[in-house]
Amino acid sequence: MSNENKSIHEFDFHLICEYFSSVERQGPGSPEVTIKALGFIDHLTNESRIADIGCGTGGQTMVLAQHVPGYITGIDLFPTFIDLFNLNAGKLNLQDRIKGIVGSMDHLPFQHEELDLIWSEGAIYNIGFERGLNEWRKFLKIGGYIAVTEASWFTEERPAEINEFWMDAYPEIDTIPSKVTQMQKAGYIPVATFVLPENCWTEHFYAPQVFAQEAFLKKYAGNNTAEELIANQRHEVELYNKYKEYYGYVFYIGKKI
Repeated sequence: MSNENKSIHEFDFHLICEYFSSVERQGPGSPEVTIKALGFIDHLTNESRIADIGCGTGGQTMVLAQHVPGYITGIDLFPTFIDLFNLNAGKLNLQDRIKGIVGSMDHLPFQHEELDLIWSEGAIYNIGFERGLNEWRKFLKIGGYIAVTEASWFTEERPAEINEFWMDAYPEIDTIPSKVTQMQKAGYIPVATFVLPENCWTEHFYAPQVFAQEAFLKKYAGNNTAEELIANQRHEVELYNKYKEYYGYVFYIGKKI
């Protein structure tokens, strides 16, 4: 396998964590998109319990907390992300309503039917879309919502280069109708699906990385692993610019029945 086709998971986790902690978002998205998705969710109160799974440093979580009532728990595997998450919450004076904890999406620390809303932007792929929907469902109350973003194909056919890239990086990528069917089979009413606009990738995810990459390469000059990581990220940008009409992130919102 060539370096440019490496999966992000093949790199040193500490380097990945350091690199992505230097940017506000760890995946495609935007405040506008988070707010749009929230528009499909109702019945949240001051007593509601919300979990943001794979929260990263909390870019989207802070937006959630500013637009919905209730208590939010952010969960991420990387302690550095959680430290920044709680720091960001404090800066916005939200620490009484949101808290970040270190944990795995494989073993969530919630009781059955404890949550009113499960949120996960750009992270459910770590456990797999279908598995995540099925395993996390037990933590939701009846009538509770799940809202996740997931890499999806926009077309039934696509060029070999981009197909091979995604089959290596995330074999569970599929078309939007297939993902909706998986949500139904997992025990949810599909409430809404919408494609994240291009600026969620270009403006909010890729553009902020340009400066971060230069600083990272300067710090780790001569470190082959660090250089490969940045080359991998730059290759991903090239692929997106070339093939963005064939794939992207989609918000999937469902209601537990």
